Amino acid sequence: MPQVTREEVYKVLERVTDPELGGNIVELGMVSGVAVDPDGHVEVGIALTIAECPMRGTIEGDTARRVKSLPGVTDVEVVTTAMTKKQRSEVMQTARKRARDDAEPTQVSPTTRVVAVSSGKGGVGKSSVSTNLALALSDLGFSVGLLDADIWGFSIPRMLGATQKLVADDDTKLIQPAVVQGIKMVSTGLIIESEETALMWRGLMLSKALEQFLGQVEWGELEYLVIDMPPGTGDIQMALGRLLPQAEMVVVTTPQKAAQKVAVRVADMARRSYMPIVGVIENMAGFTCEHGETYNLFGSGGGRVLSDEISVPLLGSIPLDPAVVAGGDEGAPVVRADPDNPAARAFSALASALVEVVPPAEDERCTGRIAKLVAQLEEGLEPAASG
Repeated sequence: MPQVTREEVYKVLERVTDPELGGNIVELGMVSGVAVDPDGHVEVGIALTIAECPMRGTIEGDTARRVKSLPGVTDVEVVTTAMTKKQRSEVMQTARKRARDDAEPTQVSPTTRVVAVSSGKGGVGKSSVSTNLALALSDLGFSVGLLDADIWGFSIPRMLGATQKLVADDDTKLIQPAVVQGIKMVSTGLIIESEETALMWRGLMLSKALEQFLGQVEWGELEYLVIDMPPGTGDIQMALGRLLPQAEMVVVTTPQKAAQKVAVRVADMARRSYMPIVGVIENMAGFTCEHGETYNLFGSGGGRVLSDEISVPLLGSIPLDPAVVAGGDEGAPVVRADPDNPAARAFSALASALVEVVPPAEDERCTGRIAKLVAQLEEGLEPAASG
């Protein structure tokens, strides 16, 4: 019987893929070692991101079957271990690079900074934050796009006062984004009959709508694309990680600590999708009445607790202010309608803080971004429950 070699074993292991990471275990650096005895016994060491990896059985079984198929192999033993933080960071970088290289082409430039404004649940003012943040970034002199990815619960058109319908260019056949208050904007609210029309779409149609907004809209050269995400961790969130691997997340929460606990879930989803989390935004913080007294109507401390728990900066705390609500209802966001308003100033400070952690592409080299991702992992933001 022929003697199997380590090289042959490594070659066949290239056909074993991690279902969650989407790459083969050799390329991902998950094979910790291969030993071959003269009698045909093969031992394969596999390092998983966590010991309780849900894909453990699948990977072990596939490894054993593939190696056992080689001529000369009499027995296979698969030994699994848990990765170190350094190994996990290397796997994350490889997975992100694969996602970037294999992603379907979109109309969003690779140099555009994509900021996904996310929340664990509805009712935290995420759309108000997205709208005012996009305008504040524009006021800093950046070219900005705003994508309303809350397909069912769209509200951006009303908040910006946009009424025109989306149309396609006759030559390119690409959808032209609406230009409203100096930023480019796309929303399902601009393709339906009226604001009251219900979209009765299932999950697959939601992700297809996002795919169309990214691949068939002529966004042009943007420095920032702010995406108002739907609440939770569903189809849209998973599709974004696949379609725009350069996307980075900010998490919106209220000061209430119960809301912070829900927000952790969306952070966990980002980790599983290998999407960097760049910061937390605390919305609806203290309300200051006309007499100067401040009331913490939604509690206090939730934003700081969340940022500490997921090891990212608290980018800003937006006070609870009726002017934010009124501006959204009237299509006159507070950051433009009343720049001296405390909430408007907080949004402007938020935009500046975001630019500090996610600078324009020309201001930061790739090695800097990688260094930040590795630092996040070392602080405890390693991927959760992946293979």
